[in-house]
Amino acid sequence: MAIFLLLFLSGLNTSWAQSGKMDRIFQPEDKHIAEDKLNLFSLKSSLPISELITQIGLSFLGTPYVAATLENGLEEKLVINLRELDCTTFVENCLALARTVKLEKTDFESFSAELEKIRYRDGIRNQYPSRLHYFSEWIHNNQKKGFVSEWENQNGKKEVRTINFMSTHPESYPVLKGHPEVIPILAEQEKGLTQMGFQYFSKDDLPNLYKHLQPGDIVGLTSSVEGLDVNHTGIIIRKNNEFYLMHASQSGAKVMVSEGPIGDFLKPQSKNTGIIIARPVF
Repeated sequence: MAIFLLLFLSGLNTSWAQSGKMDRIFQPEDKHIAEDKLNLFSLKSSLPISELITQIGLSFLGTPYVAATLENGLEEKLVINLRELDCTTFVENCLALARTVKLEKTDFESFSAELEKIRYRDGIRNQYPSRLHYFSEWIHNNQKKGFVSEWENQNGKKEVRTINFMSTHPESYPVLKGHPEVIPILAEQEKGLTQMGFQYFSKDDLPNLYKHLQPGDIVGLTSSVEGLDVNHTGIIIRKNNEFYLMHASQSGAKVMVSEGPIGDFLKPQSKNTGIIIARPVF
């Protein structure tokens, strides 16, 4: 098994490395949506990235919620879908668009490149295991790239828990179900995440959370589900002097602003245990 893992990992870093236009999946409408938004928001490129990502997020309101749009097999082509979003692809696309605007680019190729950097470990797309599947690692790796900051979470509390949901529920993931040889690779990544842990703001101390939260923050709702780090993601906005969550909602079936303030997601009976912050930086 050790020899197999070594050979498999070696393959991920060489023969499976992907780049180029043929390794993408998108529709002409996705290109139009991206370029329309880039051209529109290019007039606001001087805005702080936190404000820019908020305005870009609002421009997606009403976009249908569709889950699992990234699942396209072990090869892991770059999926660009702005017509249908889930909670993770919503924040990824908003961040990629905002970064492209700040870079003063308005072309689809530049946006695609930013999205790929954000979505994959160290910005390198090498098969399915290279995607940042767990949001705590997504935050940590994107801080390493200089795209977000997680330092605010040091004002919260440390969580060290076993992260292993994917490797222990392979039947829930088409690639893992069809390619069980990948499961040990994911399990090794999960061990690293377990050892690393993460900092977050507990729902038992909402005043501390509110003191550090800002509009434009990308947030993950941390989970009480065994083996999982984060249940849901979104972008914080402020209205009526309260913090609300702008997100691709499964129950609402679209991108929307939550009906109630963020505290409604953190009620005692909720499976959400608190919030981890990823503050966009540029």
